Amino acid sequence: MRRRGLDFRRPARRRFSNVFWLILCGLAILLFIGLLGRENQQPTSRSATAKRSYRHDKIIEGLNVTDEMLSPGSIARQLNDQISLAKAFLVIAKESNNLQFAWDLSAQIRNSQILLSNAALRRTPLTTSESETAIRDMALLLIQAQQLHYDSATMIMRLKAKIQGLEEQMNSINEKSSKYGQIAAEEVPKSLYCLGVRLTTEWFKNSNLQKKLKQRRQTAIKLKDNNLYHFCIFSDNILATSVVVNSTVWNSKNPENVVFHLVTDEVNYAAMKAWFTTNSFQGVTVDVQKIEAFSWLNASYVPVLKQLQDADTQNYYFSGSGGNNRTPIKFRNPKYLSMLNHLRFYIPEVFPALKKIVFLDDDVVVQKDLSSLFSIDLNGNVNGAVETCMETFHRYHKYLNYSHPLIREHFDPDACGWAFGMNVFDLVEWRKRNVTGIYHYWQEKNVDRTLWKLGTLPPGLLTFYGLTEPLNPSWHVLGLGYTNVDPQLIENGAVLHFNGNSKPWLKIGMEKYKPLWDKYLDYSHLLLQQCNVH
Repeated sequence: MRRRGLDFRRPARRRFSNVFWLILCGLAILLFIGLLGRENQQPTSRSATAKRSYRHDKIIEGLNVTDEMLSPGSIARQLNDQISLAKAFLVIAKESNNLQFAWDLSAQIRNSQILLSNAALRRTPLTTSESETAIRDMALLLIQAQQLHYDSATMIMRLKAKIQGLEEQMNSINEKSSKYGQIAAEEVPKSLYCLGVRLTTEWFKNSNLQKKLKQRRQTAIKLKDNNLYHFCIFSDNILATSVVVNSTVWNSKNPENVVFHLVTDEVNYAAMKAWFTTNSFQGVTVDVQKIEAFSWLNASYVPVLKQLQDADTQNYYFSGSGGNNRTPIKFRNPKYLSMLNHLRFYIPEVFPALKKIVFLDDDVVVQKDLSSLFSIDLNGNVNGAVETCMETFHRYHKYLNYSHPLIREHFDPDACGWAFGMNVFDLVEWRKRNVTGIYHYWQEKNVDRTLWKLGTLPPGLLTFYGLTEPLNPSWHVLGLGYTNVDPQLIENGAVLHFNGNSKPWLKIGMEKYKPLWDKYLDYSHLLLQQCNVH
């Protein structure tokens, strides 16, 4: 084979030169990239530094921090930190009843605060020499506190225990408050008791009063005249009944057409007759009856009367031993054992000659003419009442036991509740629909108190279900005996109801609403002054 000539071979020097230049170009490129990256990072770094500086400046301005406080050797900051910790330990020392140690901490806190205050006034930083003793003394106390286990964990546990103890005290106080409030609401004030005794004495002592009453009975025809405006009140409270009658007559356009039917008990019968015989009330017709005179009102006809005579029922209401052995105090109100409270379900039997009547509770005040109530069309319903279902707790499910199948199957839980206290009753429709019979049915079903537990409103809701015509809310304004009521509602209300425990004739009555009741009572009356009624 023929070899190439020497001139065709690649020289060695030229190969080395090319590699050198390639390496040199690569280093130049890397250097260029590094320079560009550094230039890009510098603005970002400057921007972040500027932002941090600005944020620190804002913090210093907002907290009123001085350069001296930020100094690593700031004595003021050290004192402030000690004071903060000492205040926490002071709380624990007091809770632990370590009063001497608490006093030492408190005194040292004051000393440190005086040092800081003096430095702030002269506007010069604290020096080591003037604060050394205070810092040392405080440090010793803080070490002592730590030895006593006054740490944050201990503090949290003790505070939790304290909170639990306070909650238990609060629950106990609330329970006592409710109990005493209920007792206060049920008690008869001395002044009312005095009034009843004096009136009873006057009735049996003064024969002229009885003659005067017989003369008034010549107008008995008015008691059955359905062209007049008939009102009924069932009460044993003479003063409250007097206010209802007086306020109704005072605001009536035609008081001569107003007839009041009052039913009370044997104890207050003579006193009630004496009061309404000696006082004219602008000539309005007032008839007083006693519940004991109704011969038809017996246990064989009235289921609730049979229940009220039952020993277990009385034990439930009075001893509180029924149910879960912790019957709420409100269930033990004697008014729930009074037939005067249940008589509202027997109005057609009490007044057999009447066709329409307005029922009023004895804790109401009338401030408008009520004659228009007698011309309201009830659209075939029996009961005209103001609904109270603006809030969910005034609907049927609030008053009735919907776990019971009888309640669940027959009544809508979201149906609107309504109020007893001012009700228009169509007695013709009542008799036609046998409403009293409906009431008897539900009372018999509730003999074991599983349908409802409290009062006359729950059975009223059952009895008049589908038979109640809603009235304009201005006819009946509630809540003056337990809550704040919109002044506009009070001003426009026809009947103001002091429902709740804070009755206006009691010392626990709400002071701002008592004038609404007081204006219809003549405190200059001799008997009221003698009995210190005020």
